[in-house]
Amino acid sequence: MRRTLTTPKIAFLIVSAAAPLGALVGTVPLAFALGSGPGVPATFVLAGLTLLCFSVGYAAISRRVVNAGGFYTYVAQGLGRVPAVGGGWIALLAYNAATIGVTGAFAYFAQLVAASHGLDLRWELWAAAGIAVTAALGYRQIDISARVVAVLLVAEVGILIALDVAILARDGTAALPATAFAPDTVFGPGLGVSLMFAFVSYIGFESAALYGEEARDPERSVPRATYLAVVAISVFYALTSWLVVGAVGAGNVRASATEQLGDLFFQLSDDYLVSAATTVMQVLLCTSLLAGMLALHGAAVRYLFVLGRERLLPTGLGAVHPRHGAPHRASLVQSGLTVVVVAAFAVAGLDPYVSLATSMLGLGTVAIIVLQALAGVAVLGYCWRHPAERRPGVVVASLAGVAGLTAAAVLVVGNFSVMTGTTNAAITSLPWLVLVAAVGGTAHAWWLRRARPQRFAALARQPATDHPASDDGPADQSTVSPVSAASV
Repeated sequence: MRRTLTTPKIAFLIVSAAAPLGALVGTVPLAFALGSGPGVPATFVLAGLTLLCFSVGYAAISRRVVNAGGFYTYVAQGLGRVPAVGGGWIALLAYNAATIGVTGAFAYFAQLVAASHGLDLRWELWAAAGIAVTAALGYRQIDISARVVAVLLVAEVGILIALDVAILARDGTAALPATAFAPDTVFGPGLGVSLMFAFVSYIGFESAALYGEEARDPERSVPRATYLAVVAISVFYALTSWLVVGAVGAGNVRASATEQLGDLFFQLSDDYLVSAATTVMQVLLCTSLLAGMLALHGAAVRYLFVLGRERLLPTGLGAVHPRHGAPHRASLVQSGLTVVVVAAFAVAGLDPYVSLATSMLGLGTVAIIVLQALAGVAVLGYCWRHPAERRPGVVVASLAGVAGLTAAAVLVVGNFSVMTGTTNAAITSLPWLVLVAAVGGTAHAWWLRRARPQRFAALARQPATDHPASDDGPADQSTVSPVSAASV
């Protein structure tokens, strides 16, 4: 694949996956209503600090391990090939489910916004349009998608900054009430639910490593983009939600969010800006979700590509387009999977948001957080096996990150019905699929180790280092490149 990505382009891709406008409009009001109310801004700070701790170890290993396999490769280097294949299967489930879920959300909001302005089309047509755009861009080199999401991201962040400035200009310091960060507010009832929604809002930031083989300077670009994404998302989410608390009133924010939910930000835009700005915000909400589709599609495609290249999936998925330098077959397969699942929901007459978006995004969120925690443990394993990397700061930060992500996984699974908005048994049982993926991948790896030892030994190899390992431990650090290893 072509090395065209710079630090800003990678940062745009991974921040777009979090869909900032979509997260603020769709998630923050729920956190206000069901969680800790005015204490929500502080939960973004707590979640951001946890993910920064995770990023310390993530950045450290990304400087040593450059591979489009992302967490699959990291787990192989830190814990061994067997758990790595299990992690690879979890990653496939996570990013494909998330991509499909955002497709449902895009179709739902696009239908609503367009209908309110006289263009009343079925949600299935909007879903088809979004999938077509994603497929067309995903088929070509990632640099084009990075430029598109950069424009969309700047636009969605710009409208929110305009709202923030308007609130500050009118209300002054009263727009930043100290009570939002008071301990009795932050650690009051609903903290767990608020933290769950906060962690959900960061999904996608961890995908920087997937673009290592397409970055011009991966040893610097990947860690820098990761830090930049976490800090930017944390500051932006915390500040904007804090200003909303000030605009609505700390004592009123829970009731207002409960009554208005997704309309909360639009009502504030009508009040502090003008109705035309609200219309722009509605349109940008749709483009925010489209950018999220593009970014998550790119992440899912790279896992399909690498596992195909490793011969853990059909080898055709590991092909690179000779002209575009993109994993085009993996992109087509991911788009096809999205079409099949969306079509199944449509034929069943299910709602694109209440059924499709919430269930798939919920499943993707659980799987990604579990994957992040597993990667954090892999970083600790990598440091243990490589004494030169065993720096106290990295170890302590990684331990804190693993603890925080484990707690986040427990919160998300425990509140899955709250996050998805349903108590339907079929939907609330979806987190079990993460365990199924982990067990299935692990069993596949054990079979490969016994039946195809040469193929097993070739998994997740990296360029030469001073720390070779056995086939039972982390992936062999021989002089076989990731591409040539797949041919063994």
